[in-house]
Amino acid sequence: MTHAAGALPPLADGAARGAAGAGVAAVAAEVLRLLAESDETLAVAESLTGGMVASELTAVPGASRSFRGSVTAYATELKHRVLGVDAGLLEAEGAVNAQVAEEMAAGVRRVMGASWGIATTGVAGPDPQDGQPVGTVFVSVSGPEGGKTARLWLNGSRTEIRRESARTVLELLSSQLRENARRQDTERNGGI
Repeated sequence: MTHAAGALPPLADGAARGAAGAGVAAVAAEVLRLLAESDETLAVAESLTGGMVASELTAVPGASRSFRGSVTAYATELKHRVLGVDAGLLEAEGAVNAQVAEEMAAGVRRVMGASWGIATTGVAGPDPQDGQPVGTVFVSVSGPEGGKTARLWLNGSRTEIRRESARTVLELLSSQLRENARRQDTERNGGI
């Protein structure tokens, strides 16, 4: 698999894929711990991952403290109708696009009344979509002070692409949460 900066290397065999699953679970638990510590909440918008991110989050005991809910907007028109993604953007660029991911994350954050919103959109295969090859994925985080979006170029099976997308969006959020916590600690300590 090819990854965005900061992503972990792929795992190839069956046992390793099981470890990758545990990796997603560990990142989900870390995200929920960080959210709980800062008394913040999360909402998820998913396309290619089809509910996988929400499933990983809700598998963690106590998730209800921070997890507000999710929207699986697999059909393109739902990205507009439910999440508020610009219809002109979807028509012109298709659903596999960085701006679409950003608008999905911001939309689910707004719709669910959450502190943070995250989103996944892309092509898991077997065929290209919206002029994008299989393995093209965009993940996005929207938070109180802005957001961050990453493009991934993944290879592997449909399942591997979906799992890696779920893990990466949670890692992106975890990184943003840790950065915000460090910034708040610095501010509380007078800039030291």
